[in-house]
Formats: sequence, C-alpha cells, structure tokens
Amino acid sequence: MDPFDAGAGGILRQPKAVWATAGASVVAFTGIGLVDPILPSIARGLEATPSQVSLLFTSYFLITAVAMLLTGFVSSRIGGRRTLLAGLALVVVFAGLAGTSGSVGELVGFRAGWGLGNALFVSTALAVVVGAAAGGSAAAILLYESALGLGMACGPLIGASLGDASWRYPFFGTALLMAVGFACITAFLKEQPKPARRTSLLDPIKALSHGGLASAAASAFFYNYTFFTVLAFTPFVLNMTPYRSGAVFFAWGVLLAVFSVIAAPRLQARFGSLKVLGGSLLLLAADVLALGYGDRGTAIVCTVLSGAFIGVNNTVYTELALGVSDAPRPVASAGYNFVRWFAAAAAPYLAPKIEQWSDLHVPFAVAAATAVAGALVVLVRRDALTHDAGVLRPQHATEDAVTVFST
Repeated sequence: MDPFDAGAGGILRQPKAVWATAGASVVAFTGIGLVDPILPSIARGLEATPSQVSLLFTSYFLITAVAMLLTGFVSSRIGGRRTLLAGLALVVVFAGLAGTSGSVGELVGFRAGWGLGNALFVSTALAVVVGAAAGGSAAAILLYESALGLGMACGPLIGASLGDASWRYPFFGTALLMAVGFACITAFLKEQPKPARRTSLLDPIKALSHGGLASAAASAFFYNYTFFTVLAFTPFVLNMTPYRSGAVFFAWGVLLAVFSVIAAPRLQARFGSLKVLGGSLLLLAADVLALGYGDRGTAIVCTVLSGAFIGVNNTVYTELALGVSDAPRPVASAGYNFVRWFAAAAAPYLAPKIEQWSDLHVPFAVAAATAVAGALVVLVRRDALTHDAGVLRPQHATEDAVTVFST
C-alpha cells in the first residue's frame, strides 16, 4: 500500500497533533546546519576568529551530548508533551537571545542553551508522533523521516536567505518559527502515556558496558569528528557569500537525506552492514582529503559528495547501535549518542586550532585519519558488532534509524 495514499492510514491523513509535531521537527533539525553559511558573516560582524565562531557548534553539541543522559530521565517523569514544550520554549528563548548577542562569547553561551532545548525536543518527538499517528507507525515514521531530511537540507538555505541581510536574522527567524510550533503543540497535542518504567541518569552509561554497543559508539566517535569537520570548518575554506554557501550545503543535505533513507538500506541488503560501513568510511576519508587539498571547485564537489557518505554512515551506525545489545532501544540510543556527540563538539573547536598550528590543509588530513580510524574499529571489532545483531528486526530498522539520528 502506498504510504502517501490519502485513504485511511495514509501519511496524509494524520491528526493535527502529528502535523504540529512534525512541523516543529523540521524547524528543530534546521538548527544543525542553520549557521553554516553565515559563519564568516558572524566572524566579521562580531570581530571574531574562525576558531571562536566555531564554538557555536562546540557549545551546541557539548550540551547535546550531556543532555542525552537527561532526556529519558525527564520524559519518563513529566511525559512527552511537557518535554516537547520545555524543549521548544528553551529554543525560542535562546535562539532569540542569540540574535541579540553583542559578542561571540554571548552567542556561544546562548547556542548552548539552544542545544539543551533541541535535545529535549528531538529526542522525544518521534515517540510522540508514533503515539499520536493514525494508521500505525509506518506512516508516522515516514512523515518524521521526511521532516528530518527537509530540516537538514533547508537549514543552510534558511540561514543563507536570512543571513544575507544580517547574520542576526536566522536566529530571530528560528525563534519565531519555534514559537509557532510551541503554540500548535499546545493547542493540538494531548499528553501521551508515560513509560511504565522510569529511566535513571546512569542507565545509558551502564548500557555502554556491552562490548558491541561500546564498539559502535567508539567508531561513531571517530566518524563524527570527520562529519563535523566538514560541517563546521568547510565554510571558512569555501569563503563564499551566504547564498552560495547555503546552496552548497543544501545540495549536501539533499544527498544526506536521500542516501540515508533510500540508498543505505539497499546497499546493506546487498553487501551487509559492516562492509557498507567500512567502505563508506574509507570513501569519506578519501573525499575529505580531496576537499582539503583540492582547488575551490574540487572542494565544492567534495563537500556536496560527502553528504552521500554521511547519509549512509548515519543509517548503518544507527542499526548497529540499536541492534547489537539487549538494552532497551531508548537507553542504548542515549548511551551511544552520549559518546558520539562529544566528537561533534570537539571537531569545530580543534579544526581551526589545527589550522593555526599548521596550515589550511591539515585539519582535513586529520579528519580523513579519524574516518579511517572509525573503519579500523569496525574491522577489529567486527565480531562484537555482529553479535546478537538479529535483535534489530528489519521492520524496525527504519524506526530505530530515525530514533538514533534524531537524538
């Protein structure tokens, strides 16, 4: 049956609560790439260095990593609706404050508060969408996947369109859109049932005692360093206007979404998850190396192409993390993301520092090396990563992929 069929159970026939949550999810996911095209503009506007401006990513993802230990704890106690609203409220406040920043230090601090709000929201949104959806979870998951892909692709475009006039406008625009999302969820979403068991703060850490899950998290840590070197440092290398940089990262986001949702499952079915992941990581390493050492045209092509490898990696890592241990999936997801988001915080800070210590090319050589390191972990720990992999049933692969990536 076509999930887009307008008949009963189709993706287009959903309650207003589902549309409200999905719409807010689109805006939430734009926050990851929103600042990409305006990083040079922010640096000029606040008289800051690239390394200082890159802290916008570091503060955002450092708080997101720590918040992984809090989201399950909070939502299992106050419920999904209140957790969503709390997250949205924090984003509205801190995104708005970010637009008023008078220094890069203020902006970095406000971005950290934004990261906390976003973590609370996106880690709860899928469960809420599935719980409120009509026609079963399949249509709800597809709707959420679409929101994720649309947000990742449109973030750079929105940042470029508003940021061309002023670097402050993308922050104000995000705050306004999230306020609309807050109003819609308040009006249309009823409280969801609370989990039967409350999640403790230490449950995600305990889950990492499983060798397979710890191996997946370690490999993903190295991979995320590469991922966020591309996302946070490449705009300074391209040195384009916000519009042109936004167009490049829009194309990057489209490839990421297409390869994550469509290409990765087909490649896995044909070659197996570990071969696909190892090959994709090595191709990403070669792509990043060419990005760093090629001319501007090569850098543009390699930036866009990296979205394909990143999309494949996101999906495969997700299935490994969720299928390799017997921990409850939300707990395994939290533990896995707690580890990998630290690399997302480290890369934007270290890449400009490495450039200062050496030259423009070396940060990409380091990023290529970390991608290879991620592949080596997969190779060395392949037995642990395939142990009990049957826990992840095919019909749940898509659901879990969205769960882990969104958290």
